[in-house]
Amino acid sequence: MTIGKFVVDVNRFRKLSAKPKFISKFYSPQEMKFLMEKHFPIYRIAEMFTAKMAFMKAMGVSARGCKLNEVSVLTDYNGIYYISLSGKAKTVFAAKRCKIAVDCTHTRIAALATVILYE
Repeated sequence: MTIGKFVVDVNRFRKLSAKPKFISKFYSPQEMKFLMEKHFPIYRIAEMFTAKMAFMKAMGVSARGCKLNEVSVLTDYNGIYYISLSGKAKTVFAAKRCKIAVDCTHTRIAALATVILYE
């Protein structure tokens, strides 16, 4: 079992989210669709980013070469977060033969995510 945690200042994403290059570089097409439907809420952008970074931390050195837009942080019909992978991230993760648990939260000033990889 490995754990990754990451926290960011939500205000940092106010300026970044206004830049289309930032969104397209770090977020998958599925995430961009979701964000457009919700009118790009800053806290959600920050939560998704923290979950991506927490996932990369949990993966450790095996995540080298994986891109953040290959890690999609999505929600199910109940609003519960889950991670979907594509590209190299999917291939590298499949070799680990484990499952992913993700939890995200935010306040007005910070977003935090924890990712656990377990068997």
